Amino acid sequence: MGSFKQKIARYLYPLILRLGRNGKNGTVLINERKIPAKKPFPLDQVTLINGSKPDILSYSGKMILIVNTASNCGYTGQYAELQTLHEKFSQNLVIVGFPSNDFKEQEKANDQEIAQFCQINYGVTFPIVKKTTVIKNNGQHPVYEWLTKSTLNGWNDHAPDWNFGKYLIDDKGNLTHYFGPSISPLDHVFVNAIDLKK
Repeated sequence: MGSFKQKIARYLYPLILRLGRNGKNGTVLINERKIPAKKPFPLDQVTLINGSKPDILSYSGKMILIVNTASNCGYTGQYAELQTLHEKFSQNLVIVGFPSNDFKEQEKANDQEIAQFCQINYGVTFPIVKKTTVIKNNGQHPVYEWLTKSTLNGWNDHAPDWNFGKYLIDDKGNLTHYFGPSISPLDHVFVNAIDLKK
């Protein structure tokens, strides 16, 4: 069911969301000039939390939302919102969670524990990958290297500000948006970006 700390974070989530909205965690970046990617999105570099590879064909023609996640963060309540988004837009959108311990060690669990936590507490059915590194360093996952290097994605160098940063890729493999942690996946700004792409 989650630790005491996780329960407190879940309770405080709405307040954390509101307070962070005006700071860096409320960042929204948009590829307004519609700059195409310089290199293909490296979906083939993804390994799911159960050790399997994603069915790349099932992602074809869909938008992809990449989210760095953590189980002990004030934003962890976004798992529920991401699941709602997944259920509402599954015909057009694939959500992929990237668990990471990069921010204040808020994801110390192993892959099995993370999968169990997401399923039991939030009923998560969207893909989750093996725990990885999302910040810029030598161990950065290739997907996050692509997301945070303009020489690869065409325009963006912005790394996640914290857990639950969200990158939206269109159905042609181009990065279109970055949403900071304090932008809820159910916020009208976020949902409008998805609706416009449908």
